[in-house]
Amino acid sequence: MSDAEKPRQARRAPAGAAVLQQDVTLAIQAAVFTELAKHGYGRLSIEAVARRAGVGKTAIYRRWSSKLQMVVDVVSTAAVKVMPVPDTGTLSGDIRELLDAGAQAMRHPLASQIVPDLLAEAARNPDIAETLENALRETQQGLSAVMVKNAVERGDLPADTDAELAFDMVFGPLYWRVAVTRSPVSDDYLDRLAEGATAALIRAHGPAERPAD
Repeated sequence: MSDAEKPRQARRAPAGAAVLQQDVTLAIQAAVFTELAKHGYGRLSIEAVARRAGVGKTAIYRRWSSKLQMVVDVVSTAAVKVMPVPDTGTLSGDIRELLDAGAQAMRHPLASQIVPDLLAEAARNPDIAETLENALRETQQGLSAVMVKNAVERGDLPADTDAELAFDMVFGPLYWRVAVTRSPVSDDYLDRLAEGATAALIRAHGPAERPAD
């Protein structure tokens, strides 16, 4: 082997290692969801997650410093992935698309078990409540800020629209129906909810001021 070949081979190793690390992260994330659904947050352990993922505990602690951080980060990351940032051209269209994605996510068997369990834990543990609230707020603000920004630019809503309130008005009824009452969610229901949320947002904030002709 020539001296010129050695550095080239040495440079290949980090790239391979990076791919392996991503595979490990994905395996851990899948294991977290499975353990949460099976045992709940209270009985979930780093050891069980590592065992199910086929990794050592050090692989988990390199990514998260605690069980709480691991769970909240994994759940928040999954929520961002399944919730699109819609830009259909209308406020009602954007809301309808978000509602459809939200309904699909919340009806998933894992989500239907994990979300109520985490909320129950949050009610008992202030640290969990604060961490979960901050993570959910970050996800919420990102989605609602883009939706409202697009609506303002189109002239559908005024510039002072409260993005956080907008998100609550859109998803509050859906969460209540899916996670609390566990009632069926049809396309017709989502259509009507999107229409109602759109009308409520416009009524709450007033129509946007449009330039005179």
